[in-house]
Amino acid sequence: MSGNYIPSHYLPVISILAFSVLVGLGALIAGLLVRPRRPYEQKLAPYESGNLPVGEPRYRFSVKFYIVAMLFVVFDVEAVFLYPWAVAYDRLGLFGFVEMMIFIVILLVGYVYAWKKGALTWE
Repeated sequence: MSGNYIPSHYLPVISILAFSVLVGLGALIAGLLVRPRRPYEQKLAPYESGNLPVGEPRYRFSVKFYIVAMLFVVFDVEAVFLYPWAVAYDRLGLFGFVEMMIFIVILLVGYVYAWKKGALTWE
């Protein structure tokens, strides 16, 4: 074997990787060449959700912000688990129904706990 041997079964992977890099670079270059360039002061100003920024950029967010974000993720994951259960509901029978009701009750207990602790109130 020589020092520059490349196994032939890696060739499709390398070609797809090279093709995807070329497509990505091609899209970026085409965007640079085609897009209109009309910068002006208001367009170049930083903004956040349509509002002008106020205060320092290193402002500390309240812990409530992160708690609400985590609760959103938890209940979003609940919705992800409900869809496949609903699709396979007739095959799961009573056992699947009881298991999902236990899952929903556990999530509702967590939701009520967060509500009672004031995690969902925004100041």
